[in-house]
Amino acid sequence: MGTVLAWATLAVWTGLALCHSWFWRTDQRLPPLVRPEIWPSVAIVIPARDEAGLLPETLPTLLRQTYPGDARVILVDDGSSDGTSGVARALAVPNGLPLTVTSPGEPPEGWTGKLWAVAHGVREAGDVDFLLLTDADIAHDPGSLETLVAASASGRDLVSQMAVLRTATFWERLIVPAFVYFFAMLYPFRRVNSARWRTAAAAGGCVLVRRSALERAGGIGTIRGAVIDDVALARAVTSAGGRIWLGYASKVRNVRPYPRLADLWQMVARSAYTQLRHSPLLLAGTVVGMIAVFLAPPVLALTGSWQAAAAWLLMAATFVPVARYYRQPLVAGLLLPFTAGLYTLMTLDSARRRTGWKGRTY
Repeated sequence: MGTVLAWATLAVWTGLALCHSWFWRTDQRLPPLVRPEIWPSVAIVIPARDEAGLLPETLPTLLRQTYPGDARVILVDDGSSDGTSGVARALAVPNGLPLTVTSPGEPPEGWTGKLWAVAHGVREAGDVDFLLLTDADIAHDPGSLETLVAASASGRDLVSQMAVLRTATFWERLIVPAFVYFFAMLYPFRRVNSARWRTAAAAGGCVLVRRSALERAGGIGTIRGAVIDDVALARAVTSAGGRIWLGYASKVRNVRPYPRLADLWQMVARSAYTQLRHSPLLLAGTVVGMIAVFLAPPVLALTGSWQAAAAWLLMAATFVPVARYYRQPLVAGLLLPFTAGLYTLMTLDSARRRTGWKGRTY
């Protein structure tokens, strides 16, 4: 039986490595840029709840963006209690992009707080051509806005980049690259970017969407209760006939710290069961799958199975591009089974708790 399982793990990892749209590669970067003759107008919408501590590191990077067309920044204070609005106003940059700070009040029944804030920002933006939806913990390097718009000029309705996440602590270095790896396994970027597939996904920290495409999709209201709002938005846009693109960032960074395992645990657990549509059957299948795919190879390899050892090495090899992207040791992939075990426990923990974020539960 052990030999059969070992061969099965090797077959699974061979299939994942060669037949799952090269999910493990990190070469999906911004498509060819097209500089438009007339640059479209853009409103940057930032929902923020209790982000006074991070805004000094992120908001100025947007206010200082140089853009050839009309652009403005709208920060929507989602019921903060830490003075987020005042901090934001104090960060206004002379000769920078115009800044509006507003608040929509508490969300109505059926809305998440973040999406209610985003919808308010979209209304405040008025009749602009594009909306850049970005989080309060995202910093943009110079030229980020111009590059995103140029990438959309060839007809794409939504362009999203997976922001480079922080990896300063031990737990961040262990958990964060694996998070990106698992996300790409679930939503292979090449499939998202290909018209031949119906896979739809986005990375919520940086989403540039054409306003007309958003309106065709029904607006933010059509996803008003979504906890995993980035994927829901991408699905809505593609369902309305829009073209989307998702890739790895080079000019967009997430600066939120997750110094302890407990912080990362909370980040994953708050939405993992939602990703499984709150289905006990999907939860059971996910747990079994994680054990069979990630944990079985090293366990069987320790019993002397060369097939399982080969599967473990193949698993580690597929992790190399993500490790390089995050400047981690190339042998980090050998720890992927341990990290997968942690993610499995986080997913189980997610099933026992209510979804919540910053004082709100859904």
